[in-house]
Amino acid sequence: MRSRHYGPDLTPPWKRQQPAPEVAAEPDLVVEEVTTGFCGAVIRCEKTAQGLTVTLEDRFGKHRVFPMEPRGFLLEGRVVTLVRPAAANAPQGPARTASGSIAVPGARARVARAGRIYVEGRHDAELVERVWGDDLRIEGVVVEYLEGIDDLPAIVRSFAPGPDARLGVLVDHLVPGSKESRIAASVTDENVLVVGHPYIDVWEAVKPASVGIAGWPRVPRGEDWKSGVCRALGWPVNTGAAWQRILGAVRSFRDLEPELLGRVEELIDFVTVVD
Repeated sequence: MRSRHYGPDLTPPWKRQQPAPEVAAEPDLVVEEVTTGFCGAVIRCEKTAQGLTVTLEDRFGKHRVFPMEPRGFLLEGRVVTLVRPAAANAPQGPARTASGSIAVPGARARVARAGRIYVEGRHDAELVERVWGDDLRIEGVVVEYLEGIDDLPAIVRSFAPGPDARLGVLVDHLVPGSKESRIAASVTDENVLVVGHPYIDVWEAVKPASVGIAGWPRVPRGEDWKSGVCRALGWPVNTGAAWQRILGAVRSFRDLEPELLGRVEELIDFVTVVD
């Protein structure tokens, strides 16, 4: 009697799950995640400690990150397995900086201009460097940070701005009637431009979806805002660690609110203008 050799898989053929076609997760490909029903366009693929992930953006601008598991998505109603796009298939065209500007391969940093941009707060300066750093180095613009807006009039006098040494200043929470607006209004030199964003802190200028939260919480008046945000979001009350988490979520200008984007671009144009 002839013996039979059985493989390790004893599942009947008609019950075996057929492999799904593999589809490259190219930017703007619209898919639906099978378990949650979240539908969105591919923003990026990343390799993490847990494996490959894909970030989708729905029509409301909300971002969700999903593992790229076999048979994990629907494409036009059929189950597919998303795979990382091959480098050779990456979209062609000019590379861009984090700010959206066309990158200049091999460009060296320009000798620093006499003009400067000051930003209120270290976190603000780090965020500007994150998104506009490449552009600023090519333009030769140095960014420095103000510890507080109260120091602005003295800094302007010390800087001695002129047509060839313009000064741009970015201020937090620059809204009508605020202390910040009164101090900004006291600076009248035509070679100084003071602009600001409406947020209590620059953390709020990062889109909540990019950080993976529904929105920035409201913090009661009188409570430290950053600590209150950490508590409301269930994060450890460690503002330094929280900021690194937020900053790490910023990959390009798309992760920032337009109220900040426009003001920084305005400052760069102001200090680089040639009369």
